[in-house]
Amino acid sequence: MKPDHWAPHVTVAAIVERDGRFLVIEEHTSAGLRINQPAGHLEAGETLADAVIRETLEETAHRFVPEALVGAYMTHFERPGRSVTYLRFTFCGTTTGEDAGRALDDGIVRAMWLTVDELRACAARHRTPLVMKCVDDYLSGRRVPLDFIHTHSVAPVVRA
Repeated sequence: MKPDHWAPHVTVAAIVERDGRFLVIEEHTSAGLRINQPAGHLEAGETLADAVIRETLEETAHRFVPEALVGAYMTHFERPGRSVTYLRFTFCGTTTGEDAGRALDDGIVRAMWLTVDELRACAARHRTPLVMKCVDDYLSGRRVPLDFIHTHSVAPVVRA
């Protein structure tokens, strides 16, 4: 990669509310244990919806059904030796159940259900400020129909 090349990391996140509680994960990060929505990177061969379904399953063992896009968010982090920009697409939806006994992704300690008040109370432990921003946007009723996102083609999967 050329030093003058810049590209954001494309990520997806899921907001799932059930009985006034939100599905979140607790995960190991370089900054310690953090709280996040089920989230991760878009991979080759996936649509944004495919990615959020996969990430939610991998991180929580819950089968996610996206119903709407809550928003697209951009954030930038400066860390020692690196500068990273993330473009996050946050979806809301439901789960059709949990795959009991399914191993969670490396680094994920557990999935848990927290109220909005519990989420606000642990804001210092959020992975990014986007955790609460996305929940607040969801609670304000922000919804964009899924057909707003058009996928013309996806990046091919490169097999070694």
